Amino acid sequence: MKQTPNLVYILADDMGYGDVSCLNPQSKIHTPRLDQLAAEGMVFRDAHASSAVCTPSRYSLLTGRYNWRSWLKEGVTFGYAGPLIEPGRMTVASLLKEHGYHTGCFGKWHLGWHWPRKGPEESEVDFTKPIAGGPTALGFDEFFGISASLDMPPYVYIENEQPTAVPDRIIPASAGKTLWREGPIAPDFKHADVLPTLTQKALDFIERQAGQGNPFFLYFPLPAPHTPILPGPAFQGKSGANEYGDFCLQVDDVVGQIAAALQRHGLAENTILIFASDNGCSPIVDLEELAGCGHHPSYVFRGYKADIYEGGHRVPLLVRWPQEIAAGRISDETVCLVDLLATCADILGIHLPDNAGEDSISNLNLWRGQKLDTSLREATIHHSIDGSFSIRRGNWKLEMCPGSGGWSEPRPGKDCEGLPPIQLYDLSADIGERRNVYDEHPEVVAELQALLTRYVENGRSTPGAPQGNTGGTEWKQLWWLLQKRI
Repeated sequence: MKQTPNLVYILADDMGYGDVSCLNPQSKIHTPRLDQLAAEGMVFRDAHASSAVCTPSRYSLLTGRYNWRSWLKEGVTFGYAGPLIEPGRMTVASLLKEHGYHTGCFGKWHLGWHWPRKGPEESEVDFTKPIAGGPTALGFDEFFGISASLDMPPYVYIENEQPTAVPDRIIPASAGKTLWREGPIAPDFKHADVLPTLTQKALDFIERQAGQGNPFFLYFPLPAPHTPILPGPAFQGKSGANEYGDFCLQVDDVVGQIAAALQRHGLAENTILIFASDNGCSPIVDLEELAGCGHHPSYVFRGYKADIYEGGHRVPLLVRWPQEIAAGRISDETVCLVDLLATCADILGIHLPDNAGEDSISNLNLWRGQKLDTSLREATIHHSIDGSFSIRRGNWKLEMCPGSGGWSEPRPGKDCEGLPPIQLYDLSADIGERRNVYDEHPEVVAELQALLTRYVENGRSTPGAPQGNTGGTEWKQLWWLLQKRI
């Protein structure tokens, strides 16, 4: 009888599809550990985060539910925000914990929790008291990490529910590639040390679990290569690109350390090791400078982090599981990070209840190399930072906005004046999303709008009883869509 597999999920922060050299033949950043992971496992070339920014895509990854069904309809949360995941909602961690897994999260949470307050202002936090509604309330046995992105205060570590130290000063803001916002910082917190510290915590977790007999789930959401871009001394100047490229090399090294630890403890054979990114590369990395080096973080795709275009949400996804996945497998099936919950349930032989994983589809048959009679996903919904939607079915992608919906041109507002209100692209002929053919295929537009409307109204995109959307459906993109009923 096969033993239940361990699961290690490494999630990079703002690392582009083109920053992984096995996915980008022209990459100037060489990522040997990620390339080795790909060679030993499976590469997905059409994988997507549910959103083009980090908080919402993390919500989907852990809950199996599209991010826009939560109360967060656009943008991201910040370091003092309350919980985004609803109390009682199943997560990957709670599912696995219920079935005998020891679960740990080490890294950037960015899904909110309740800080203890000592005043009415958001930042008036009592750091001597425990938090509530965080990772340990959502299925994780252990947590060590930070509340949000590394450029967002407060700059403190949380261990399980308790801050490890009380901030003793205010750190001024930093700009450019080393961007962080002004805020309180604890004496045991140094930005450049955060990635190595979290890596050691993850390695320690693996060592503790080795030989315990029960399976484990390690969720390791990195704070890198997001700003502040602070590559360690061993990586500075090594990429042949810029500091961002050097930081990507450090991320690659972290993946190598985790893989080596699994091998060292005899765990590699029956551990599912996954690497992905929460969205595309951020423009703050100095795209012009990288282009001058011949490097393009979005590869051949249009747009970057925050955008509805492919560069905003098409992400690297590598999966290794020697017991089940043949080495060197490549898939061009469209998959989404929201699929993790259903895949875990399938591995365990569990049927998800109707109120869990409403948009999650098991990828297990793909991992095993089984031929599919139809596409795995009927369609996939994408979301930009300003709340704009797109729907992808096959090669057709309909974008419910006139521009990027994000930070790239044409930006929402004046950049979009005079443009058609929607965009339709045939990705088989136009992977760069440059020729809007919405007026040439009204039947495709109508079909995709109707499908998106159904997914919204049903509260799910998978078979099952209809569910509700947190906060209803009356936000700008969907209000327009539901009124049109085309």
